[in-house]
Amino acid sequence: MMEEKKILRCAIYTRKSTEEGLDMDYNTLDAQREAGEKYVEAMKHEGWRIIPDLYDDGGFSGGNMERPALKRLIEDIKAGRIDIVVVYKVDRLSRSLMDFAKLVEILDKRGVSFVSVTQHFNTKDSMGRLTLNILLSFAQFEREVTGERIRDKFASSKMKGMWMGGPPPLGYDVVDRKLVTNPKEVELVNIIFDRFAALGSIALLAQELNKAGHRTKHYISRTGKPVGGKPFTENPLRTFLQNRLFLGEVHHKGKYYPGQHQPIITQAQFDAAQTIFAESSKGKRKRTFQAKSKALLKGILVCGGCGGAMSPTHTNKGKKNYHYYSANSYRRQSCELCPANRIPAGEIEEVVKGQLQSIFVRPQVIVDVWKKVKTDIPNYNEIDLHSTMQRMGSLWDILVPAEQKRITHLLIDRVAVHGNCIDIEYRANGIENILSQLQQEIEHKIKHGAEA
Repeated sequence: MMEEKKILRCAIYTRKSTEEGLDMDYNTLDAQREAGEKYVEAMKHEGWRIIPDLYDDGGFSGGNMERPALKRLIEDIKAGRIDIVVVYKVDRLSRSLMDFAKLVEILDKRGVSFVSVTQHFNTKDSMGRLTLNILLSFAQFEREVTGERIRDKFASSKMKGMWMGGPPPLGYDVVDRKLVTNPKEVELVNIIFDRFAALGSIALLAQELNKAGHRTKHYISRTGKPVGGKPFTENPLRTFLQNRLFLGEVHHKGKYYPGQHQPIITQAQFDAAQTIFAESSKGKRKRTFQAKSKALLKGILVCGGCGGAMSPTHTNKGKKNYHYYSANSYRRQSCELCPANRIPAGEIEEVVKGQLQSIFVRPQVIVDVWKKVKTDIPNYNEIDLHSTMQRMGSLWDILVPAEQKRITHLLIDRVAVHGNCIDIEYRANGIENILSQLQQEIEHKIKHGAEA
């Protein structure tokens, strides 16, 4: 009586590097799977059987292990659901010798064999292992050589000034894999550089561009999805203004080469922007010191104990300059009623600034504004009102110190210090003045929108 063959569960793994052609009725993955099925069928007498699960990685490189079907295959191997892994060629499973060594280790631990349909070997015998390592060595060598060729070609093309792909920049369109100027966008690029030179502020530039209705580059991606067409923000604008591509140059590994595309700004425009960035970086600490020295709360800060004024003062320690507010009464006669004779200027000013910024989103203030706006401007909606008021609050950080001080004194009558807390008394007419400014802002926005 013949001994019944043990059933060996076979998993067929297929892989294709790109997604091109996968939507066809019969594609490369299908061809690999069909070859594997025929091979298993030929080994049916040895007890080989195909398991129903499909392990297909379409659009994934063999250079790493980050493939969904491969991960599922490994999980099923570890779970003891597979006896033999069948592939069309060795490099379908991996093109990395190191990665394949890890896979072989997993296979060995679980007693799983590995079979290549076109290269006729089995990892169960020593000759199969030797052949496998030789084939994988060549596969990895081919991959590395190909990578080197691609990198060399890319570098050579960059040095020749060729556009090597990526999102199309504002001012250009991609035609036949080349950058060509877009006249309408060229005008906007020049506006951005010229206005930055005039304003000297990224934040103000972004606000001005968005207020005028300008938007970032809008294009359709290779997958057919719309990209861009959004409001300008500070960080992308900063990168934009430092891009030498607009000078007709191409960047590669820290060097710049003459590009094959036309420049759309002058060297003088570009240099003006870089000068502002350089001055901003060098003068940052100086401007911070100057801003603090303006004494934001001078004339309105008082001691909560005695009611006396607290005046700005400073002290030097080494090369550092520290600013404070000190109670005048305490300095003159060591007043026992003063809860705090000296307060760091930066700390209390930041607290007051935060309170001022929060005014614009306070429910009661919003209600008061809405009552006024809906009567005077009937076609304005509540959502736009919220947006406008939030923007008014965010404007604080870009104001010059003198303007910050003016608004502070417009809104606040007195700031009293009581030990670890403060009490802010607002001016009634100050809120009214802010409401008036808000209404002007809203009316301008509606008018601008109607003109557009």
